[in-house]
Amino acid sequence: MHRTPSYDLISDQFAELNRLVITGTIRDSLYLLELVLGQETTIKPREIMTDTAGYSDIIFGLFALLGYRFSPRLADIGGSRLWRFDSNADYGVLNSLSKNRLREGLIIKYWDDMIRMAGSLKLGTINPTNLIKMLQRGGNPTMLGRATGEFGRIFKTMYQLSFLDDKDYRRRILTQLNRGESENGLKRTVLYGKKGEIHQPHREGQEDQLNALGLVTNSIILWNTVYMEIALDAIRNGGYIVNYDDVKRLSPLGYDHINIVGHYSFDLPEEILDGKLRPLQPMDRKLFGKN
Repeated sequence: MHRTPSYDLISDQFAELNRLVITGTIRDSLYLLELVLGQETTIKPREIMTDTAGYSDIIFGLFALLGYRFSPRLADIGGSRLWRFDSNADYGVLNSLSKNRLREGLIIKYWDDMIRMAGSLKLGTINPTNLIKMLQRGGNPTMLGRATGEFGRIFKTMYQLSFLDDKDYRRRILTQLNRGESENGLKRTVLYGKKGEIHQPHREGQEDQLNALGLVTNSIILWNTVYMEIALDAIRNGGYIVNYDDVKRLSPLGYDHINIVGHYSFDLPEEILDGKLRPLQPMDRKLFGKN
């Protein structure tokens, strides 16, 4: 038996959209595109946030070609390079930082191939992970891989400038990554028997267990979200102040009220079968400020 890692795609509303079993010790960046393109919900992601392990110049290029904004959290951003097209352009205080020139000719030469590659990814006629392995070829990228990485450096430079200059952008990235970490905590609690680890010996069994775990986790999130909204309405109807900034900080990942272990009954009460919800606990009026 061994611990099997997985790679999860979490929306900004906490729901899990997709997950992949990762074998071996390959960088997360190889699987990131497959994770995003493989999700089959009605949600259409526009911005992808990940940690440093999900980053490479080629990933920046592929996401840009596919119309996504890629926003990783780079641990070593202070030592990252900034790229420019015109070596003679004056960028003021950035001149000393942006000394690296982009190879525009390489991008133009392979542009049609990059567009065809993006179309194949969109249509699902090529596996994203196999494509990235082919483009990188064990650290010796193909010419198409180099052109894609060169194209990606345009968007990596734009990302770096935004990351360094915009504190709200940095906070948004950190907030989303923290959501993922918090959801992992809930999954470890739900999967209590193996301490949050998947131990099935075969990939099919691992994926079945992960899918079941994702279903239960999403069910908890949905349950909590429904009741949180009802509780907020009850507070408002009671004439109390509900601050929007406080609501934004609420999380549907709590589980103290949920029976994680023990016996389960699938005989639902009549009111639940009729579509009604359980009554809320009485409010402690000392906790709220009156309008």
